[in-house]
Amino acid sequence: MQVQQSFERPQLPLFDAFLAGASSEPLVATGDISRSENDQAFSELALRGAAGHCLHLLAPILRELSQNQDARWLTLVAPPASLTQSWLRDAGLNRERILLLHPRQGQNALELAEEALKLGRSHTVISWLHPVECSTRQRLAQAANAGGAQSLNISLG
Repeated sequence: MQVQQSFERPQLPLFDAFLAGASSEPLVATGDISRSENDQAFSELALRGAAGHCLHLLAPILRELSQNQDARWLTLVAPPASLTQSWLRDAGLNRERILLLHPRQGQNALELAEEALKLGRSHTVISWLHPVECSTRQRLAQAANAGGAQSLNISLG
């Protein structure tokens, strides 16, 4: 499996907790990068490879987010079919803190994610949108800022 890093955007704070325990030295020297408010609210994660391997890599991230001390929901918007209730249970996620949302007729996943973010009832809203264009990133970041939440988009390949 090949890991691709983008040096265009800094690492966003959503993953600081995971990286803090891994090493005392940064993985990539970023220099003096100024972050806008929108950069703080939106993160992306791209996983490529066999679906089972991708889910195995995703499990600890979702588990940590589901056990967040924030009393709000971890919301999954239009997750892939492979993220079943049994997979969530087997992966050790706190299912009492997870809200699964699926778009209704006439609604798309982006609109649903925006709505969930704006409501502010979730600490993190995870979407599976592909591809994510700059305008989509901006929409999700603005909605996250409005609701005081984090937006995480996961691209499974």
